[in-house]
Amino acid sequence: MSNRARLLAAFHLPLCRNRDNHHGVLAGVYGNNSQYYYSYVTIPTEHDTSGLVDAGSEAAEALARQLMNAYPDATCTLDCSTPFQLLIATMLSAQTTDERVNRITPALFGEFPTALDLAQARRDTVEQIVRPLGFQHRRSGQIIATAQALCTEFGGEVPQSNKELEKLPGVGHKTANVVMGVCFGARALTVDTHVGRLSRRLGWTRATSVTRVEKDVTTLLAGVNWTKLSHVLIAHGRSVCTAQGPRCDECPVVDRCPKVGVVP
Repeated sequence: MSNRARLLAAFHLPLCRNRDNHHGVLAGVYGNNSQYYYSYVTIPTEHDTSGLVDAGSEAAEALARQLMNAYPDATCTLDCSTPFQLLIATMLSAQTTDERVNRITPALFGEFPTALDLAQARRDTVEQIVRPLGFQHRRSGQIIATAQALCTEFGGEVPQSNKELEKLPGVGHKTANVVMGVCFGARALTVDTHVGRLSRRLGWTRATSVTRVEKDVTTLLAGVNWTKLSHVLIAHGRSVCTAQGPRCDECPVVDRCPKVGVVP
């Protein structure tokens, strides 16, 4: 099954074509009883190279740097003071927003500030704290198990390599990249929904898989600070180039953006 077919199946979205005959999906319908607005996402086919840039392109790096200059204060939006807290908060942010996680972490880290504290916590107590995020039974089990693994395998400290981080329960490559980039100064591209969507919009990749997007973008933008770029793409994706529709008149890189998938 192709990536395009998997995406359609995962979200139960109908395949259609826009006026330029590009494949895409109907991503949403907004409005009231008298008027509706349709959000349409173009998915390039395997042979569609429109808007893409060549590896090593100076234009791609210039676009990235211009965008980064427009968001000098972009940073991780999870409120944490230690690597352990960022690790746990990032795990909790799966399938929810950073804003919602920030609402419960003061209570969580006030009660369990270290890995040892959380490793010894009662599960029902942790469940009550993380309940507003949903899936509280699974979330509490994962973070307690991770805290226990940190204590037994790493002396209660967060390891400083992707390989060791990804051995922890519930920690995947994305979470490891966040911790490595924010806490330990690694150059790590964290591909969330905003980063993947904008990387395609800017012509840096056609891929839909997280691993392929990461590979394409880091190869293309070898001279860029990938950690900073992640934060910038997320900020831009939330504020201007949103999933509901890009506001190109407000975009700081509109003069360079190839606008892949944007329907005029």
